[in-house]
Amino acid sequence: MNWTAPHYLPLAPIFFSFLLGLFVVVLVLIQVGILHYAYRRLGITSNVALLLLFGSLVGSYFNIPIAELPQRRILSGQEVNFFGMRYVVPVVVQWPGTLVAVNVGGAVIPALMSVYLLIKHRLWLQATLGTAAVAVVCYWLARPIPGFGIAIPIFAPVAATAIVSLLISAQRPAPTAYISGSLGTLIGADLLNFREIQYLGAPVASIGGAGAFDGIFITGILAVLIASISRGPQTSHSEEGKERSDR
Repeated sequence: MNWTAPHYLPLAPIFFSFLLGLFVVVLVLIQVGILHYAYRRLGITSNVALLLLFGSLVGSYFNIPIAELPQRRILSGQEVNFFGMRYVVPVVVQWPGTLVAVNVGGAVIPALMSVYLLIKHRLWLQATLGTAAVAVVCYWLARPIPGFGIAIPIFAPVAATAIVSLLISAQRPAPTAYISGSLGTLIGADLLNFREIQYLGAPVASIGGAGAFDGIFITGILAVLIASISRGPQTSHSEEGKERSDR
């Protein structure tokens, strides 16, 4: 297999800067205390949350190769417009086929975090139903783009996640939102459309990368916003004391 440097930003610089700006806003809100305990309600400390978001941004540049599809006509070195977002098709040289990879920031980190929240909060039924519902929406809205891969409207998984999590998990909507939004988007947009990838002439098909990363990243921020306004179980005084010591 020819696994030549499958690393690139999933979005055009101006749109990636928008996600970076969202991260800075969350950082400021945590520092002034507005979202400080929202992350505790989600099930993680604010420091871990910042590391998670920052890791997702940095990790979006890295793709882990897992397979290579047969050679077809490959399109590269361009940007694709879809629902107002501009995605990057990497420039490749002598690429023998479509490289299938897993994006670190858009798949590995959200999946591991989802498993952690699932076990911590024991949301087996809610997470299953929520993930299935978001996956159906993403699969329905996903579109194959020649030379690029599978893309979905950026706010589709976000809107679906918000509605589903508040309807099926009134007590723990925030962790349910993170799990359902992350796994549902990965399954519905990328995994269920895997067979379409080999016909699109894309040099790199990144699971959780361009086309899905932006929605997954914003879903993580959405989970925090839901935590800040929900009426789920409150943080205990002992947990508040521990959170202050963590700051």
